Amino acid sequence: MNKGYKYDYLLVGAGLFNAVFAHEAAQDGKRCLVIEKRLHAGGNLHCRQIEGIHVHSYGAHIFHTSNRVVWDYMNRLCEFNHYINSPLAIYKNRVYNLPFNMNTFHQLWGIVTPEEAKKIIDSQRAKIDKPHNCEEQALALVGRDIYETLIKGYTEKQWGRKVSELPAFIIRRIPLRYTYDNNYFDDPYQGIPKGGYNGIFEKCFACADVMLNTDFFKNRHLTEQAKTVIYTGMIDRYFDYCFGNLEYRSLRFETETLDTGNYQGNAVINYTGVEIPYTRILEHKHFDFGRQKKTVITKEYPVNGEAGLEPYYPVNTEANSRMLNQYRQMASRESNLFFAGRLGTYRYLNMDQIVHESLELYKLLTQ
Repeated sequence: MNKGYKYDYLLVGAGLFNAVFAHEAAQDGKRCLVIEKRLHAGGNLHCRQIEGIHVHSYGAHIFHTSNRVVWDYMNRLCEFNHYINSPLAIYKNRVYNLPFNMNTFHQLWGIVTPEEAKKIIDSQRAKIDKPHNCEEQALALVGRDIYETLIKGYTEKQWGRKVSELPAFIIRRIPLRYTYDNNYFDDPYQGIPKGGYNGIFEKCFACADVMLNTDFFKNRHLTEQAKTVIYTGMIDRYFDYCFGNLEYRSLRFETETLDTGNYQGNAVINYTGVEIPYTRILEHKHFDFGRQKKTVITKEYPVNGEAGLEPYYPVNTEANSRMLNQYRQMASRESNLFFAGRLGTYRYLNMDQIVHESLELYKLLTQ
C-alpha cells in the first residue's frame, strides 16, 4: 500500500481494461477502487438473461485473437465455447456470405473457381491511383458489384453520410478470400465465454471496492484516495471539452423476445440496403448454440453520438485527429494519471488489444 493512500489505484470505468488491471493488482495484494457510472460492471460486454438466453446488451462481442498469451490469459478467467463468427448479409432479399469469399462470389456471379472470381473483380476495379474519398477507394479495391451490393449502403448507414463524403483512409483494405471459408476472423483463437461475459467481471473485481451508478466528475475528490488513476472514460470529457467535442458514432438497440425457436438461423445478419434503417439483426441464442423455445433478437441502428448516448466508434477525420493530439498533449502533463481503453485513447480497439494493453500498462507501473 502506498503510504497516505487508501488505495493503490483508482480505476475509472468498470470495463474490460480496468477489469484486467484490477485482476492483476489483486494478485499482487494491491487495492483498487472502481468507479462506474452505469448500474452494472462490464461496460459494453455486459450480458443479461432473457428467456434463459444470454443477451449481449450492447451489441455482439465475439472474442478473437492471434495472441496466444492473451488467449491463455482469458481462458484462465473463463471457459470459451467454440463459436465461429460467420455472418451473412442480405441485400434486396438475397443472402450473401461474409467475409467476401468464394461463396460470396458464387452468389454474386454464379462462378465456381478462384480464377473466374479474380477475372471479374480485376475487370471491375476502378483504375484510380490516388482515391480522393471512401467510394473511390472501395471501387479501386473490389469493383462495382461488391461495392454496390455489400459495402455502399451499409457504410452510409454506419457513418451517417454518403460514402463519397467519407475520407479514403476509412477503408485501407478489403480482404478478398479466394477460398470457400465463411470464418470472418483470420485469428486462430475465438469464441464466447460460456454463460456470457459477466462472470469475467465478477472474478476480476472480486477483491476491489466497486462503486456503481457513480459519476466520476461529481466525485473527483476520490482521486485523493489513490496514488495512481487509470481513466477509461472519454478523454475530451476529462478536460471539459476545452478543445471541442471529439465525434463518435453511436448505436440504438431494439430488442424483442419472439415466440419462435429460430428467427433467422444465424447469430448475425447484416442488412446492406439503405432502404432498411438498421445495419444488422442479432439472434443471441445462436452465439451459445441455444435450443430455447423462444428467441431474442436485437436490431442495431447507427446514430450520431450525441449527448446522453454511449460513444462507440471514433470518427476518423483530420479535424478529430488534430483535436485528439491537443488532448493527448494535455494528458501527457498529468502525473500518476493514465488514459486507457477505447474512450481514453479515442481508438476503436478489439477486446484482445484491450487485454494486451492493460497487461502491459500494469507491468509498466509495477516494474
